[in-house]
Amino acid sequence: MNTIRKGILTWLYLFTCCFVAGAQSDTVGNHIIHLGTIIPYQISVTYDKTTHLIFPAAIRYIDLGSDNVIAGKAENAENVLRIKAATRDFEAETNFSVITEDGHFYTFNVYYSVYPDGLAYDLEKMNQTAGRREADKVLFTDLGNNAPSLTYLIMETLHKQQRRLVKHIASGSYGIQFRLKAIYIHNGKYYFQTEVRNKSNVPFTIDFIKFKIVDRKTAKRTVSQELALDPLRAYGPANTIAANAKEQNIYLLDQFTLAGDQLLFIELFEKNGGRHQQLQVENADLVNSRPITDLHLKID
Repeated sequence: MNTIRKGILTWLYLFTCCFVAGAQSDTVGNHIIHLGTIIPYQISVTYDKTTHLIFPAAIRYIDLGSDNVIAGKAENAENVLRIKAATRDFEAETNFSVITEDGHFYTFNVYYSVYPDGLAYDLEKMNQTAGRREADKVLFTDLGNNAPSLTYLIMETLHKQQRRLVKHIASGSYGIQFRLKAIYIHNGKYYFQTEVRNKSNVPFTIDFIKFKIVDRKTAKRTVSQELALDPLRAYGPANTIAANAKEQNIYLLDQFTLAGDQLLFIELFEKNGGRHQQLQVENADLVNSRPITDLHLKID
């Protein structure tokens, strides 16, 4: 009997330990998951009115949780999202997520209301007021292992910088002056800082910009040897330069170098106009690019 009793007590002890250990493991696991949870915003939408959300950076990705809501970027506004109910009085709460160009991830819970709490939200001000920061661990394929948040910060900083480090590359005609002010390099990416000055009384609207590598010997006679380079990102306030004004734009490209008989052409085309501009960049200009440590970035 003593042997049987000892066996039963031992079994009960082991069972209790396993139960407690399992409970503790589950608690710890849930705690870890909870720590990594991104707290969603709560917003309401309605059928007859559109809600607008203004993000600190351009919107790159949108995912909707159900067909009860419709959403999309506002026309000619890369950082503004429009959202509204697709059906009246939907009962089930739904959600949507947004990823912006600076690598931040936002998530929202959405419910229907005849009278929404608001129709316009400024995410930057909301974050500052609540003292919260969004997850910024999103990586984009075209940026490789470069953090989008750092890439965005570099471009934003360059856009504010007024120094002209490259002083010999410029073109001008009909009151328009196009200049390459600096080339920075970081982790396999070039940052081209350009400036357009409009000294005329006629606004200059940028149609598109083209980066291409050409053979120095045939540059003026044929386009057969051209190699187009597509910018990965562009940062600038506007596409139109007002009369007697100036604007800067930053362009991000993959790292490359030129052979001795090659040139990089940067061509700027005016929309519905003929005041096109062209810059010529040599390999020496590329290899003398500045490191971003020269910018003295303030990284949180």
